[in-house]
Amino acid sequence: MTTKKDYYDLLGVTKTSTPDEIKKAYRKLAMEHHPDKGGNAEKFKEISEAYAALSDEQKRKTYDQYGHEGFNQQYNTEDIFRGANFEDFGDLFESFGGMGNPFGDIFGGRRKRGDIGADLQTEIELTLEEVARGTTKEIHINHTKLCKDCRGSGAENASGVKKCQQCNGRGQVQYARRMGAMQFVTTGACDKCHGQGTTIEKPCRECNGKGKVKKKEELKISIPAGVEHEMQLRMQNAGEEGRNGNGSLYVTIHVKEHNVFERNNNDLLITKEISFAHAALGEEVEVPTLFGNAKLHIPSGTQSHTTFRLRGEGLPNVHNGRKGDELVRVIVNVPKNLSGKQKELLKEFETEGKKKGIFGF
Repeated sequence: MTTKKDYYDLLGVTKTSTPDEIKKAYRKLAMEHHPDKGGNAEKFKEISEAYAALSDEQKRKTYDQYGHEGFNQQYNTEDIFRGANFEDFGDLFESFGGMGNPFGDIFGGRRKRGDIGADLQTEIELTLEEVARGTTKEIHINHTKLCKDCRGSGAENASGVKKCQQCNGRGQVQYARRMGAMQFVTTGACDKCHGQGTTIEKPCRECNGKGKVKKKEELKISIPAGVEHEMQLRMQNAGEEGRNGNGSLYVTIHVKEHNVFERNNNDLLITKEISFAHAALGEEVEVPTLFGNAKLHIPSGTQSHTTFRLRGEGLPNVHNGRKGDELVRVIVNVPKNLSGKQKELLKEFETEGKKKGIFGF
């Protein structure tokens, strides 16, 4: 199996590049590698796939979050090109043989615009305990589904669907305009069939000719352990429904702040107060974890703000399941209100310490 190249490297840009810089880089490479100009078709396909992924804000965010390998586990080539916008390069592709769809021959045919369902987004709030163990959430979404009466055609009868005469079923038409001695040709969606390539004689009564209806559905979302704040999960085919494929549902995770633990990647940070006597003499204390309580040995002579590590008591890594650690910072609690006897004992302790050089003077 051939490993795909990094999309940023293919376009010669960086992760901090702006959308305009990515567009400019792709235009330059497309002119160089376009097959109609004698370029390599495979190279043209690679850079076009890279542009399709990085020019889409949602796909780029997923790519940056999961890396090249993780991204390609979630998206196949068809997914990457789905919804990609190459309209800004119409002038470029028209000048190379007048192709309305520059990928028609390279990627195995043309897909009609509007036949693919749109992506949807929603948000889910999780507690840190749910992040630690993973959970399943139920959500309700309103999305479009194909009309069951007309099966998405929009026509009351199947025979009522006719090929659009204006675009001859292509869904797109070419518009020419002349400026002086030069003629410019652009391609756009047919205004008669709205890019569908077909017209209907009698609309379906259930969907009023739209081919789709709004429907409320309940979905169960399985959330893996270790997800991070603002991480997005993609549910394939859970978005809007279309005749040529469904969109995806993107779920943004929001993790609530915890009243005990602070998160640092997969590690958990916690503060534990101990008495002055226990810091000097040493003790075993009980500290909370997200998975129950744990014992922590405090050695004698422990200084305030010393940090101890509990191995494997942190959060699991969402990609490989390996757990982080829990870092316990101990704070020595100096008493504020002392009895007379306690004061005398401390003075005696200090005097004895000076004699034996405990305090270094």
